[in-house]
Amino acid sequence: MAKPIVAVVGRPNVGKSTLFNKIIGKRLSIVDDTPGVTRDRIYGDGEWLGRKMMFVDTGGIEPKTDDIILSSMRAQAQLAIDTASVIIFVTDLKCGVTAADMDVASMLQKSGKPIVLCVNKCDNIGDTPLEFYEFYNLGLGDPIAVSSVHGHGTGDLLDAVIAHIPPEEFETEDEEIINVAVIGKPNAGKSSLINQIAGEERSIVSNIAGTTRDAIDTRIEKNGVKYNFIDTAGLRRKSKVEDKIEKYSVLRAKMAIERADVCVIMIDGTDGFTEQDSKVAGLALEEGKACIIAVNKWDAVEKDGKTMDSFRKQLMNDFSFMPYAPIIFISAKTGQRVDRLFELIKYVNEQNTMRISTGKLNDILADATARVQPPSDKGKRLKIYYMTQASTKPPTFVCFCNNAELFHFSYQRYLENQIRGIFGLEGTPVRFVIRERGDK
Repeated sequence: MAKPIVAVVGRPNVGKSTLFNKIIGKRLSIVDDTPGVTRDRIYGDGEWLGRKMMFVDTGGIEPKTDDIILSSMRAQAQLAIDTASVIIFVTDLKCGVTAADMDVASMLQKSGKPIVLCVNKCDNIGDTPLEFYEFYNLGLGDPIAVSSVHGHGTGDLLDAVIAHIPPEEFETEDEEIINVAVIGKPNAGKSSLINQIAGEERSIVSNIAGTTRDAIDTRIEKNGVKYNFIDTAGLRRKSKVEDKIEKYSVLRAKMAIERADVCVIMIDGTDGFTEQDSKVAGLALEEGKACIIAVNKWDAVEKDGKTMDSFRKQLMNDFSFMPYAPIIFISAKTGQRVDRLFELIKYVNEQNTMRISTGKLNDILADATARVQPPSDKGKRLKIYYMTQASTKPPTFVCFCNNAELFHFSYQRYLENQIRGIFGLEGTPVRFVIRERGDK
């Protein structure tokens, strides 16, 4: 399930970035007394009472301005507000309630989102200053006194945030639903595939790269299996990401990958493999997601009897860092092999969630070490005592040995190939955790 988003908003120089840094526990946002230091939205993970949330620090909102940068910052903040589950509205005790605060409060009330009013810079311990009660005039309920510099009141603030987030946002999503993120560079046909699957114009389709900006969910049931397809904005090189809204789209795509079970990496069959395709795939690999490489627009490719085989061999070489990912050739426009794509998604999801018993793993280990002896260095040989599976999504194996430094990457790859040779694990990465005996 996606983490709930908490947007930290307010006019310039009220201490939003200091509060943001205090909540997430690190200096991620630049803090300075100069208004307008934070321009784009900055994201960070936070946790309170065992609940994980994503906090967004925004640039200061100037509701009425003709300044281009300030207008852009306001647009950035509005984007954060639109996707937030809860909004923390930060005000400044020392300045009191300003006309800009009243305008921001009005803007937030129109969003219809739950608002937690934070009165910052209450740095003195003791009785609440009389100026604090002025903030009731904003009409946003009980304000919470906070000192973002010292951390006073942040616990009360986060308690109020959690009170506004529905419990279902934290419940485990229905395990029978397979979440599928459709990712790729711009104009690869991601939205067309979603529309073909849904049988309707669910996403806007255009030849203009960058049409899709939000991550859009589409739920489908096929052959008794429930799927949730997430259409994402195309990911392009950072140097090309100039539009502020597009920066936001890239982050939404990364968040979609985070909450997906399976990632369908769309390749434009008319363009072939590009460097950006490998970067998109790398994001899914880092998150340990099951992956399928879908070559789209196959109907538009001029081909003969050998085209598919040669294209497949080239892709296997290009995606050598994820040799386990199956390749399928589809056409989102005509629906060619889209039914087969459903079967493949179900299959790789099963592989990603496979659990192998410790007994079977150690049988494989005994056989593998008998065939190829573990490496040695300066007369000392690696001994692997036993192996067990620690988790799924992706399958993660813990190996206990006498010396972790001797456990070379090449021997890990050898063991991985032995496990894959028996259990398949097609479409999913495999991870190894090496532990020396006596390690906690």
